[in-house]
Amino acid sequence: MEPLPGGAGADRTVERWVASWTSMPQVAEPHNLPPAPFTRDALVLADSTLRQTVRVTLAGARVRLRLSNAFGGSPLPVTSATVALPADGRAGISAIRPGSARPVTFSGRGSVRIPVGAHLVSDPVELAVAARSNVSVTLYLAEGQASHRITAHPGSRTTSHLLRGNHVGATALPGATPVEHWYFLSGLEVPAGPGGRVAVLLGDSLTDGRGSTTDGNDRWPDQLVDRLHGYAGTGDVAVANQAAGGNRVLDDGLGPSVLARLDRDVLAQSGVAWLVVFEGVNDIGTADATEAAQRAVTADLITAYDQIVTRAHAHGIRVYGGTLTPFGGNAEYDDRAGLREATRQAVNRWIRDGGRFDAVIDFDRAVRDPANPRHLLPVADTGDHLHLNPAGYRLLADAVPASLFEQ
Repeated sequence: MEPLPGGAGADRTVERWVASWTSMPQVAEPHNLPPAPFTRDALVLADSTLRQTVRVTLAGARVRLRLSNAFGGSPLPVTSATVALPADGRAGISAIRPGSARPVTFSGRGSVRIPVGAHLVSDPVELAVAARSNVSVTLYLAEGQASHRITAHPGSRTTSHLLRGNHVGATALPGATPVEHWYFLSGLEVPAGPGGRVAVLLGDSLTDGRGSTTDGNDRWPDQLVDRLHGYAGTGDVAVANQAAGGNRVLDDGLGPSVLARLDRDVLAQSGVAWLVVFEGVNDIGTADATEAAQRAVTADLITAYDQIVTRAHAHGIRVYGGTLTPFGGNAEYDDRAGLREATRQAVNRWIRDGGRFDAVIDFDRAVRDPANPRHLLPVADTGDHLHLNPAGYRLLADAVPASLFEQ
C-alpha cells in the first residue's frame, strides 16, 4: 500500500496492482468472429456464455480483470461475469473446479456497458491463484454486441468455449463450441508483493507463440517465466505477453503498429519495470525487395526503436532489444537477391552495437543454424523457416539472462 500525495484524502492509501497476464487486443476480422449461431447479421454473442482460460504469472489472494472494447463497433454490454479455477488446473478446458466460481463486479455493479474504444477494470475478486497457474474467466452477454467489429486476440493458442444461454457459474458446459481465440479480455491483475514487477514482451507471432502447442503454454514467454521463477532474485517477476501475429513496428496490419500501441500496451500497464522489444521481421518482410525500400525500412526501424526507448525511459522502464531471427528459405519473406536479409543484418548490428538499449538479448544467435546463419536451426524450425516450434521457443527463453530482471 502506498500513501496518496498531499491534499484531500492524503491519509488514505492506494493498493498497488500488477499485471499477471495480458493479451494485446486486436480488431476481429470476419474470419476471426465466433462461428454461427454466435455471429448473426450485425450481432455477435447474443444470449451467449464465453468461457476462457488464461495463465497468470504471479500469485495473488485476489484478482481483478481488464475488459476491452478497444476496437468494438458498438458498446459492449456484459450482463454478468465470474472467475474460477479450471478443473484439474488445465488450460483450454470448459469445466471449472466445483465451488470455485466467484462473481465479478465493476464499481459494485454486476453488469456493465463498456463504451466504444474503452477499457474497464473490475473490482477485486477474492480468488486465490498460484503463480504460473490457469484461471477461467466466464462472461455472459444477454444482448450480445451489435457489431461485427469486436475486440479479440486471434492467436490465443488456447481454446475458449461458447454456449447459448447464461452459464457463468456452471461447473461444466456440455455441448459448448470450442474456438481458439480470446475475446474482450485484455488483462488479469493481482496485488503486488513487496518486489512485484512486470516485464512486458512486445512482439509479433514469434512471441505470440505461432508454432507452440495449443493449450500447452509453451510459448517462449511461458518458458521464460518458468525459468525466472526458479531463481530467488526473479521469483516475483510477472511476464506480460503483448504480442500479436502479423504485427509490425511501423505500420498497422493485424492490429495497430507498435508505435501506435505503445502507450496502451506497455506504458499504461500496471507495475512495468522492463520492456523487451522483439519485433521488426514483419516490417522487413512486407517491404518491397528493392534496395530503396529496404534502405527506408532499415532507417525507419532504427528511428522507431530509438523512439520506443525514449518513451519508455520517460516512465522509468528499462528497455532490452532482441535481435531479429532468421527467415532464410521462407516463401514470403526471403528474396533471391538477399536484400531483406541484408536489412535484417543491418538492423541487428544497430541493436547490438547502437548503444540505445539497456541490454541486448541475442535471439538471432540462439536459433540460427551455425552452418547456414541465414536459416533457423532445423531442430527449432516449424518448417516454414520463420516460426519456431516449442524446442525453438525454449532456445529463445534460455537466451534471456535472468540477471536482467533482478531487483
